[in-house]
Amino acid sequence: MNQPKTTNYLSCYSPDIQQQAKSLLDNEKTGPWLLKKYPQPHELSSEKALYDYAQGIKNQFMRSSSPISKVIYDDKIHVINNALGLHTYVSRVQGNKLKAKNEIRVSSLFRRVPEPLLRMILVHELAHLREKEHNKAFYKLCSYMEPDYHQLEFDLRLYLCHRDRFGELWG
Repeated sequence: MNQPKTTNYLSCYSPDIQQQAKSLLDNEKTGPWLLKKYPQPHELSSEKALYDYAQGIKNQFMRSSSPISKVIYDDKIHVINNALGLHTYVSRVQGNKLKAKNEIRVSSLFRRVPEPLLRMILVHELAHLREKEHNKAFYKLCSYMEPDYHQLEFDLRLYLCHRDRFGELWG
């Protein structure tokens, strides 16, 4: 079987971490490790449930930020943008004013992952309401909304490596 490089999703990590991840993948230990840590997929399969969940996070941590008008699963994100999710602005004319609406699109790949991993993606996209760039303030905000943000991001990236090599875990 053609095995993709681990570095596709883990290139931002140190060579030591990448080597440990590669070893787990080569020894087919990522599946059992991830399933032990995250045994169940989330139940947010509808876009209404996804929107309500994202809105709850926003209301808890970012009440004064711009409203979000839409949160949806998108089949095209991973293939076209090589992203996990997207935060976009849609400009619409309302009367004589131009209104910008915030939309969050989550890759459909994450329709059946554990809730903590989906939460990490939503926290990331919600943080873009305040911080446009991936800078220190952005990651500080992510960690404020989700204290385990960095570990969850790593676990999700490891899952993506596993998925490329072995297929779905929670599908």
